[in-house]
Amino acid sequence: MGLLDKIFKRQPAENASPMTGEEPEQSSEKGFRPTPENRILYLYRSMWVDPVHHQRILDLRHMDAVDGRIKKIHTRIARTAVKGGLMIETDPRNKRVIAAWGNFQKRLGLDRMQKLESDARGLVMEGNLPIQWVLNGNQQISRGVRMASETIQPLVEPNGQFTDPEKAWRQIDLSSGREEAVFPLWQLTVVRLTPDNYDDMGAMGRPYLDANRTVWQKLIMTEEDLVIRRRQRAPLRMAHVLEGASTDDLETYRHSVEQDQQDITTDYFLNKKGGVTAVQGDANLDQIADVSYLLDTFFAGAPAPKGLFGYVGDLNRDILEDLKRDYYEEIDALQDTQSEAYEEGFRLSLLLNSINPDSFDFRIIFAERRTDTPNQRADLALKYQALGVPADMVWKAAGLDPAEMLAGREAQSKSNDPYPDDNAGTGNVSITPGNAPKGESATSINNGKGK
Repeated sequence: MGLLDKIFKRQPAENASPMTGEEPEQSSEKGFRPTPENRILYLYRSMWVDPVHHQRILDLRHMDAVDGRIKKIHTRIARTAVKGGLMIETDPRNKRVIAAWGNFQKRLGLDRMQKLESDARGLVMEGNLPIQWVLNGNQQISRGVRMASETIQPLVEPNGQFTDPEKAWRQIDLSSGREEAVFPLWQLTVVRLTPDNYDDMGAMGRPYLDANRTVWQKLIMTEEDLVIRRRQRAPLRMAHVLEGASTDDLETYRHSVEQDQQDITTDYFLNKKGGVTAVQGDANLDQIADVSYLLDTFFAGAPAPKGLFGYVGDLNRDILEDLKRDYYEEIDALQDTQSEAYEEGFRLSLLLNSINPDSFDFRIIFAERRTDTPNQRADLALKYQALGVPADMVWKAAGLDPAEMLAGREAQSKSNDPYPDDNAGTGNVSITPGNAPKGESATSINNGKGK
């Protein structure tokens, strides 16, 4: 029996572990998890992919392709979320786990911003991030491949639980309807964005702008109507009135006027009673309240205020700061969802290297949380330092990797350090509460090197 067979042997699917499929011997759970509609949907999905979920993804991809605002939203969310890269949060003394994470990160390319940003865009646009863990000949994870989520289907019973951990997911070829591949629970990790029920394994995630599709369609239609209205009704027109003219006289006059218009003639000569009256173009082209309303409605469902995407208008700066904080909280939640997938893959990698991940306390997180600004994080770290908090917690508060900082200090101590004292550079920290804008504290540092 191979290593994978030993680790991932078949277990009952009831309350199965996300990694191994293993479950407690007894369970008191009763009833079913999905909504009644989803229970019926799972029966239909045994024959074909979910058409509603598929259409959601097609709509969002089309919106991203034709509208720069949608593309900007997706791109900004992804880049903001992954800007600081990944790090492992654990005790610096767990050097074995830290070294294993460093190898895992480099081997899968998780230290590259393009890879992280691609995964983040997929999660935002498709609502799901399915990652297949590809093993090499040495039974080690060599790649983490993002799959197309509209082709991935959970194999669940009507109660919302996996039927068999060895056949938890399958991929459907939409062009032929053929089953392309079947994945065991350990091989495919799927994290979901706002599913109907997190405990219902058959409930797929929803794209971030899913509920905005209808508003976007109305906005695009109204903007097109505005352009057509401007083109059709803006030019100045002339009304030529010839009282008592016969049809032949009117046609002769019309022909002569239209012929003269090629020379941009503005003078008209009549030999009978009549007149030429200017008909003004549409004088209300500046009234676009309907467009503004739809634009506000659309961005109300977006993660960030429209001011961050170029629509400044009369938005108050203080209100913008509050809306930006809400945006950063959305980014933090997205980071937690995406990093959950990488943590599952790393736990699998530890198992394949005969390391029990449950023996160590660690988390895979994004290093740069967006809720707080860099200055706020540095200020908090200095306050922790003034309170005598351990150094690794101070580094963590500042958004730094404690393991990387400890390794750097050890390397520095072995070099030509002009300040060999362990406490050099720490110094005294003094805090003056309320002595900064918006009630933040002002922090001063005296490292004592000049004494």
